[in-house]
Parts: sequence; C-alpha cells; structure tokens
Amino acid sequence: MASSMGWRRKAQGLGLAVALTAFCVAAGSAYAAPVSMVVGGSTSQPIGHYDFCKIHVAECSIRSPNNVPEHMSSKLLHDISAVNLSVNKRVKPMSDMDNYGKDEWWAYPDNGFGDCEDYALEKRRELSSLGVPVANLLMTVVRKTDGEGHAVLTVRTDKGDFILDNLTDKVRLWNQTSYRYLKRQASDNTGHWVSILGGDEQLVSSVK
Repeated sequence: MASSMGWRRKAQGLGLAVALTAFCVAAGSAYAAPVSMVVGGSTSQPIGHYDFCKIHVAECSIRSPNNVPEHMSSKLLHDISAVNLSVNKRVKPMSDMDNYGKDEWWAYPDNGFGDCEDYALEKRRELSSLGVPVANLLMTVVRKTDGEGHAVLTVRTDKGDFILDNLTDKVRLWNQTSYRYLKRQASDNTGHWVSILGGDEQLVSSVK
C-alpha cells in the first residue's frame, strides 16, 4: 500500500510537471499577443464592481505598490486548476435578475448560484485564502466572439497571465482564448481598473 501511494504521488507530480512544461512552452511560443497583458491607464470601474465595493469596502481598498507577478510553480498550477474546476462544479449558473432581482449585481455565490463575475469572485477569494496575493488575482472584463460581455479571473504570473473561466474547466494563457480583453483591476489598487491595450476599448454595458 505504501509503495502504491508513493507511486501515485510520483505520477501526480510528474503530471503537474508535464502540465507546467506545456504551459511554459506555450508561453514561449509566437502568438499574436504577449503572454502578459499590456495595460494602459485608469478606466471606468464596472458598475457591478462599484456596488460590490460599497459592501466589501476593505476588499477594494488594498494597495500593493511593490507587487510582482506570482512565481509559476507546480503548486500554483495545481491550486489554480483545482480551484477553477471546483468552483465551476459547485456553483450553478443563474442570471443576476433571477438570483437577486436586479441586473449587474456582483456577489459571492454563497447560495450556490451565480453568473460569470460571481464565479470569478469566488475563485479570487479561494486563491487568496491559499496565499496568492490579491495583486495577482484580478477581476477582468472581456468580450466574447458573439459580442456579449463576460467576466473572468486573471492570475498574474511570471510565466504570463492565466485565465480562470466559468465557461471552461481548462486554465489557459490569456492569448490562448478567443476573447477581446477590455479592462481589469489594477494590480496596485483593488478599487481601481485599468484598460488593456490592444483590446476593444468600448465600454461593456452588460456583463452576464
């Protein structure tokens, strides 16, 4: 039994190492966009996040002036993959109107239901509790190929920006998705947002 458990641990470690190597190879490949987003200046805060911050004041008042991207390791890869999968499985999709009786209401899905930004908020909360600095856990607004607004969580690392998305259980580099990236939380101030250069700068009026 002990030798069998040891073999399984080695196999799991090897699997993570292979997955991490695949990520790093992808990060070094030639894509149209760099592996890390290029951000611009301050931009408008999504109304849903603005209302969220009125309730969760402390969470939107964190300053990280000397932040650096998180070191990508097998542990971090395991954690972000596990949290993405776990939250996607546990939370059931439901619109803000059906869930809360109003549009654009960002909240933790404590009742087991939520839409895209609620999934992202929960993943941010859980990864923060595992020790990932909030400076590297950034709520991000994108546009899908059909033009609909969407929210994901960006995990900022020294191997690039990885996306945790309720529409897929696979964690991917941002330049491996089909989205157009609009804006995200500033890494040095959780209450501020910055534009993403090269993305569609048009304000997303609805993030479903």
